[in-house]
Amino acid sequence: MPLYESVFIARQDISQTQVEALLERFGGIVAEGGGEVGTTEYWGVRSLAYRIKKNRKGHYVMMSLDAPAPAIQEMERNMRLDEDVLRYLTLRVDAFEEGPSIMMQRGRDDRGRGGRRDRDDRRDRGERRDRDERRDAAPEAKKDEAGAAAPEEKKDEAGAVALEEKKDEVVTAAPEAKTDEAAEANVDEAGAAPEADAATTEQTDGGDA
Repeated sequence: MPLYESVFIARQDISQTQVEALLERFGGIVAEGGGEVGTTEYWGVRSLAYRIKKNRKGHYVMMSLDAPAPAIQEMERNMRLDEDVLRYLTLRVDAFEEGPSIMMQRGRDDRGRGGRRDRDDRRDRGERRDRDERRDAAPEAKKDEAGAAAPEEKKDEAGAVALEEKKDEVVTAAPEAKTDEAAEANVDEAGAAPEADAATTEQTDGGDA
């Protein structure tokens, strides 16, 4: 019988137990069609290249199948009707690879480098934390500078307003003082006029005598 490798992606919000149930159901369909399921691999939850049915990630599962074409077609039909399956792909191969697949080996390598990556992540987080603290401290310093500058500005404004008020008072008082002086001079002149007339009258009377 021909050999196939089939991979399907299940929705990210279902549990791993539900993924295993899907794997058993699809394997049962292949067995009913006269085929056999060889090895199966669960690749875990991985990010998708683009969003599929509002999902950004999915459970990846691979099956090695030794089955006739009608059994594969029936399995794919059920995958297409199942709402938990986002995508599937079945390829015919000449022979199964021995040992774990490349995806499983890559997963092991990633877990082996996890310790170093965690240390690097912690160091990066520490550097980001320092940058965040400096960024948070900058607005506080600006607030302090603004608070210190505000009283000085208010003082300068108050001094400028006081000078303007004094200037206005001086300008207003000057015409009033001149008016008072002019009134007093007029009063003095008015008082001096009768006296001058009386003196003139006396001189005239003396001349006549």
